[in-house]
Amino acid sequence: MNQYYADDLAYIHDTGFAGYALKSAPGILGILAQAEIDGGLVVDLGCGSGLWAEQLIRANYRVLGIDISRPMIDIAKKRAPRAEFQVASLFKAAIPRCDGVTSISECINYMFDSDGGFTALRNLFSRVHRALRPGGLFIFDIAEPGQVKAGMKTKGFTEGKDWLVLVEKEEDPQRSILTRRIITFRKTGSQYRRTDEVHRQRLYKVTDVAAGLRLAGFRVRALRKFGNHPLPKYHAAFVARKVE
Repeated sequence: MNQYYADDLAYIHDTGFAGYALKSAPGILGILAQAEIDGGLVVDLGCGSGLWAEQLIRANYRVLGIDISRPMIDIAKKRAPRAEFQVASLFKAAIPRCDGVTSISECINYMFDSDGGFTALRNLFSRVHRALRPGGLFIFDIAEPGQVKAGMKTKGFTEGKDWLVLVEKEEDPQRSILTRRIITFRKTGSQYRRTDEVHRQRLYKVTDVAAGLRLAGFRVRALRKFGNHPLPKYHAAFVARKVE
């Protein structure tokens, strides 16, 4: 298995890109509360470094976090020691009986261990539906087509006190695939260590995802923000409820 979010990128993502998860957390907690899910087990698919898991624990939920990146899981175990974590693919891991399932920061778009597409997505939706108790919620977000204009590449960089990350993005509109080429430099002693990763995502339309959720038996609501936190352009969120 290729390693994604290896040590340096996991560290950089945790220290430099925590804002999305933390700003989304109050809105997602509000959605759970409105559904009268004020406790029980929440399974977080693509849990990353445990930022959202920590918020769930503080709100008195039990948490199982699943992520394909061992370095991310190592960070998560330190951040949220009361949660349970597992290194596994969200498309393949067993999902236990639970009250809620979440997947934050476009995790289901990633093609780390499969070709993605609607076959994988429909299988995931069916597995989540079977695992949820009646009335349980599946809350997640996606990246949509339109991230980068056809025929163009975008380049940018972000830096912290001991790291620098450069990202080049390109979208294939025919295949609905976004490719991110990521170069990181992390300070080790007096020098900087370079690592490279290539991430690909299958991009989905809101209407297609909603149709797949309904086919699996969910009642579906699409959102453009979690609480007061708006999602980035060409991103959408879903609240899918297992009908009682």
